[in-house]
Amino acid sequence: MKPVLDETHDPRGQSWVESANLSSSDFPIQNLPFGVFRLNANSGARAGVAIGDLILDIAGLRGENLLLDSEVRAAADACISDLPNPVSLNALMALGAAPRGALRRRLHRLLRNDAPSPDQRAVSRHLVPQAEVEMLLPAIVGDYTDFYASIFHATNVGKLFRPDNPLLPNYKYIPIGYHGRASSLVASGTSVHRPSGQTRDGNADPKFGPSNALDYELEVGFFVSAGNRLGERTPISEAEENVFGICLVNDWSARDMQAWEYQPLGPFLAKSFSTSLSPWVVTM
Repeated sequence: MKPVLDETHDPRGQSWVESANLSSSDFPIQNLPFGVFRLNANSGARAGVAIGDLILDIAGLRGENLLLDSEVRAAADACISDLPNPVSLNALMALGAAPRGALRRRLHRLLRNDAPSPDQRAVSRHLVPQAEVEMLLPAIVGDYTDFYASIFHATNVGKLFRPDNPLLPNYKYIPIGYHGRASSLVASGTSVHRPSGQTRDGNADPKFGPSNALDYELEVGFFVSAGNRLGERTPISEAEENVFGICLVNDWSARDMQAWEYQPLGPFLAKSFSTSLSPWVVTM
């Protein structure tokens, strides 16, 4: 299933939220990504949508009687189903494409510059400055897999460890990935602690100490919304229907530790100390 373009993607669209119309904005009305935030360390988490330099609090908006359509209401309810704690986008992801698409279209109508004035006033009561909140992980992630993204990615990483044979033959036939460590996924902006481990120079005995080759790869993350039951396959033709959205990922690596420990089983401590996720998820 190909993503459907509709009125929410019109490049001519403008919002009554002025910061969304700036050419430098990452969050124009055509974007509307979902995320989870809290106002301070003592407040509960809330699901919201980014618009310009603000966040629209979906839980607050739900009480304004502006989300009356059944699919829209179901998607809004899913955004707050885990109150008071924890809040995540998991329930919204599990609903599938139709309810989240309906919610997106409704939010777009409420935020565009021709929205009725009473609707604009109601929505404005639930807009929060992004600069005043703490962004959290958007979802509770039970598992994730890290893949090479392209033949260039695979070749460049391979050159670090196998200069004479960077691209292994299986790459051209199957997706190459490994299961990551979900417990060390953090929201972007979280401090990353330099890991310690074993490194080895030449034929000398390995030494233990902090990594001197800390690195990260900028990657794209896909959130799987439904998935398949154990033992059941998902046809390629249906794969996109199971993807909620995408975000940016910083995949951290301690390259000097990785060079020593990755053979023969692959990444271990050199890759599992931190993976940073953008807190905003752009829906498919």
